[in-house]
Amino acid sequence: MKKYTYPAMLTIAGSDSGGGAGIQADIKTFAALGCYGMSAVTALTAQNTLGVSGIHSIPPDFVKAQLDAVLTDIKPHAIKIGMVHSPELVGVIASALKQYPDIPVILDPVMVATSGDRLIAQETVAELVSQLFPLTTLITPNLDEASLLWGMPITTVDQMHTAGQEIMQQGCNALLLKGGHLQQQELTTLLFTENGKVTAFTSNKIETKNMHGSGCTLSSAIAAYIARGEDLHNAVALAQKYVHNAIYNGKDVVTGKGHGPLNHFYNPEKTIQHEME
Repeated sequence: MKKYTYPAMLTIAGSDSGGGAGIQADIKTFAALGCYGMSAVTALTAQNTLGVSGIHSIPPDFVKAQLDAVLTDIKPHAIKIGMVHSPELVGVIASALKQYPDIPVILDPVMVATSGDRLIAQETVAELVSQLFPLTTLITPNLDEASLLWGMPITTVDQMHTAGQEIMQQGCNALLLKGGHLQQQELTTLLFTENGKVTAFTSNKIETKNMHGSGCTLSSAIAAYIARGEDLHNAVALAQKYVHNAIYNGKDVVTGKGHGPLNHFYNPEKTIQHEME
């Protein structure tokens, strides 16, 4: 009798009790794209569409226990990393990744809240750069996070090009600089790769307040498409299209009193089965 396996995904991120971002958005994205999702929770949040009212950090030792449990049993085909809020946690995750250098890793460096408030201390940013950047296939900062890494505000596409080239020198293997915060109708996102190539992806801005979790969703979708066998460029292109459509199909939905989520399941795929050799 033939045996089958699923494209397995692991998210290492915080929990959003409101369901729009964090591991909840990640696992919804994995499922919508036909993959099997697993999680290692780094923090619990008391959160809804109006904002975050509390954060409870998970001890690094227990994050390590979650990682060990998953990685030694159901080896993922790709890993997505979200909020990592302490140097100790960075060290735990880096140690785990070094044991599995063949697994592609997408890092969404969550550093700045939508309000503009910094979420992690500068010492944690330094550890992210030194320990995790070299171990990841791709990092996906938004303009606020990229501005923090570059050291000055980014407000134009030209500045995105300059900042991206300099951030790449901090040890990135590849960088996706998201331009969703630009104040213009056509949005530009830039993919920088090691060979110096820069690829631009453009899309029309969708007028909606339902954008909560879009960054989490994009990084998870890229990881899912890589797990399905796409190369990095195609994975980014397909993920951009998926997120755009998820925003469009959820733009008029009312979920809560604030910024609602994307429609992750606007066109869900069946769980993919690969025949085992």
